[in-house]
Amino acid sequence: MNIVIVDDHPLVLQGLTAVISVEGDMNLIGEAANADEAVEIITRTKPDIALVDLRIMDVSGLDIVKVCMEKVPTCKYIILTYSVEQEDFRRARELGVDGYVLKEAFPEELISAIRLVSRGRKYYDPSMVDLMMNKDESDSNIEQLTPRELEVLSALGEGLNNKSIAKKLFITEYTVKKHVSQVLAKLNFTDRTRAALYAMEKRITA
Repeated sequence: MNIVIVDDHPLVLQGLTAVISVEGDMNLIGEAANADEAVEIITRTKPDIALVDLRIMDVSGLDIVKVCMEKVPTCKYIILTYSVEQEDFRRARELGVDGYVLKEAFPEELISAIRLVSRGRKYYDPSMVDLMMNKDESDSNIEQLTPRELEVLSALGEGLNNKSIAKKLFITEYTVKKHVSQVLAKLNFTDRTRAALYAMEKRITA
């Protein structure tokens, strides 16, 4: 399948190129670092898949996709992003993008998403789907968290592991594990990644 990448970060481009280049069924045929280049390359090459960053300089990647969808409806569009904002995800789904992948994903996750989309299926990052599904319940349940549990949730949102949380809060790792389990149970999350994304999205600080 032929693929185009739209991203204005050289290191991200380099990484994506490296990941795709080792896959025998994938062929990178173009790169773009701004909106005009993106529309021109996608329109000219008519790729099977376009990987588009959610934000290209001051332009929304969704606006780029919207224009390109009209010009090249046969192409399938996958949004790549660091954003865990629910509004971004909602807009992407309403636009009808074929995929939504967080840049924190492992390379094999991205490759799997590309192959699923190429076969006509949708792929939305499970963390974002889970976050959307549990949003209302988690928002109401967050009041159940103790001040210490809020501190732990905030630390999860910073990407800290148990050892770092223990050091930051001056408690033992065993105590951290207990607090993390309580946070997950009260907010109805299946793992700490979901809790971390929720903390980031809500900008929870303690």
